Amino acid sequence: MLKLRLMYLLFIVVVMLLGLGSRAYAAHLPSFIVSHFGDALWAAMIYYGFRFINPRGSLLTAMAWSLLFCFAIEFSQLYQADWIHAIRSTVLGGLVLGKGFLVVDLVRYTIGIAVAAVLDRLVRLTRQRDFRS
Repeated sequence: MLKLRLMYLLFIVVVMLLGLGSRAYAAHLPSFIVSHFGDALWAAMIYYGFRFINPRGSLLTAMAWSLLFCFAIEFSQLYQADWIHAIRSTVLGGLVLGKGFLVVDLVRYTIGIAVAAVLDRLVRLTRQRDFRS
């Protein structure tokens, strides 16, 4: 179980670095990547976070909780109040809570979680195969 948690922690760190890199090097990346990958990577990080919390849990359960969490954050952006705007105006608040509701973000989150789950499944299958050899 510890090895699985460490693996998911590594995935979280790598995805965070990719996401931050997509922002830091936006001028050097294709506009499609700049426009879409940040949200998809954020959702993938959330997925791996749920897998970190429950590494032996079902893949579908982790996907469902991740989608629910990401969609809840996105829909929370419809709420407009001074106190939450103050939080969203900070760097960390903006990264976690976002700035404004966009339907396309729901698609990006879904794709990010799906890709993360497929990669998760492939890595887990590879590890199981290597363990049996």
